[in-house]
Amino acid sequence: MKFQIPAPLREEHAELHAMLRKASSAPGAVGEAAREVARLMEPHFLREEEFALPPLGLLADVVRGAVRAEMAEVVPLARRLKAELPAMFAEHRAIVAALERLRAAARAAQLAEYEAFALALMRHAEMEEKLLYPAAILLGEHLARALEEQPVL
Repeated sequence: MKFQIPAPLREEHAELHAMLRKASSAPGAVGEAAREVARLMEPHFLREEEFALPPLGLLADVVRGAVRAEMAEVVPLARRLKAELPAMFAEHRAIVAALERLRAAARAAQLAEYEAFALALMRHAEMEEKLLYPAAILLGEHLARALEEQPVL
């Protein structure tokens, strides 16, 4: 079974990518800082899309009481996310540090759009750490128990 990242998350990631591409084409220090953010974010986004965010596509169904055998395929994704949380958080720290440099460069260049973008992306990383990753892991744990699989945690 293929699990879909919830549309609002897919759309938000697409918007963040588009804005980052735009910032990367800016001249000078802003473009340079944005390109560094992009270099750090690309592999991180790919990992999120591979195993961190797809389980969340089942969240609404599970909350409504749906538990189907094919949902067990989410359990290994949640296990991987749990195992890789330290690395994911370390990637976030590196990305946020690069975003701080982008934010400072944008402020110095008086490019409020890119300063606001850097701040929005920092908030997005915080949301992932405090809400999305834990929700994906808890969902995997719930499904493991409901389907009598080995626990995630």
